[in-house]
This record gives sequence, structure tokens and C-alpha cells, in this order.
Amino acid sequence: MLYLVATPIGHLQDITLRALETLRTVDYVASEDTRKTGLLLKHFDIKKPQIAFHEHNEERSGERIISILEEGKSVALVTDAGTPAIADPGFTIVRRALAANIPLTMIPGPTALIMAVALSGLAVHSFTFRGFPPKKPGPRQKFLAVDVSSPHTLIFYESPFRLAALLRDCLTVYGDRPAALANDLTKMFERMDRGPISALLESVAGKTLKGEYVVVISGNSQRGRPEMEAPDEADESC
Repeated sequence: MLYLVATPIGHLQDITLRALETLRTVDYVASEDTRKTGLLLKHFDIKKPQIAFHEHNEERSGERIISILEEGKSVALVTDAGTPAIADPGFTIVRRALAANIPLTMIPGPTALIMAVALSGLAVHSFTFRGFPPKKPGPRQKFLAVDVSSPHTLIFYESPFRLAALLRDCLTVYGDRPAALANDLTKMFERMDRGPISALLESVAGKTLKGEYVVVISGNSQRGRPEMEAPDEADESC
């Protein structure tokens, strides 16, 4: 069995009881960063062999993981923080497992994009997660322009080294829309800044930033529902 196990995005107490039970009972843990996962396992006194699985070795390591699973052993896939397969190579293992008829399931838990959009103050009834934008300005602006007319709230991940550049391009492509920046979510210095894109850009420009950011931007209020308007019918199934 392949288990996709969500781990804390900052605060270690956010790990679930099912996640701990799974990590204790599987045969192997496939980790995006074995050092970071090693610290997590050590904190909860869990001793398991790890398999490094990341974007630079996913082909070779993926074959090994599938071979282990085909032997009838169990593997827990974890990312550095949060939910596996979201903006990381985990989805390739899911595809491989499905193609090989290997059973798989997920142990749900923290996801930075959900926390960020919920705290942003922007519309949450409909949103689009776009992951990490391209690193270079030209491709990045084309990437952003795909959603210029979308009425849905937009969510991006970005490194501290390119955050100001991303916000500048967002201002160019989308105009000065309402937005929010999330950083160090669940940690001691958790920060959530809200305001127009121009104000957020001014707040980070020229500063030394740390930690990955979640950028949340209002959808185009000229199309579909205005960005703060509730859906016609509330769905209480969440």
C-alpha cells in the first residue's frame, strides 16, 4: 500500500494521529528531503528507513518505490511540509501506482494554500491554485496572463528571492487588485499581510525575506460574481 501522508507546514503539533500511526507502521518513508523528514521522525521517536524522492531523482527513485510496493511492502510518501503531490513530484508516484494497480490512499492534513486563502479575506467559494510561477519575467507574465479574466481567487507559491518580482508582474498583468501574502504559517512569527498589490509590493521591496510565501490575489470582479459576493446556494458539506 502507498500512503500519501500530510505533515505539518510549521507547527509540529498539527500532525494527525493517523499520520503518526501510519509513519510508525509502514516499511519505508519516501521523503522529499530526508534530513527534514529525519527531524520530524526523530521528534516523534519514529525509526524508519527513508528513500529520497525529489524532483532530481524521481524517475530512478520512483522505480525503486514501485518495486518495493510490488513486493507487498508499504511506503509512506511525505513532502518537506504539507500535503504530498501539491507542487512537488508526488503526483508521478500516484500515476505509477495506479498504472501498476497498487492500492493507495491519503492521510489528509495541513496544506498551506488552504490556510492562506481562508485567512486572506478574499473570496473562498471559488479559487484557482497555480503553484510556482516561472522564474524568468517573460514566461512569468505569460503564465499570469492566462488568468487575467478569471473571476476566481488566484493562489501562487513563491520563494522569498522572487517574491517582489512576482508582485511587480502581478501588478502589471492584473492591475492593483486586493491581495494577501502569507508567510511562516502556523509558526511563531506567522504573518498575513493584506492590501492592494502595490502596497504589498512596497512592503517587501528591498527587504531580506525568508521562508516560502503564499500569494493570494482577487479574481477579476468584472467577470462572474464580484470577488466578495457569496455563492447563490451555500454548500455545507465541507
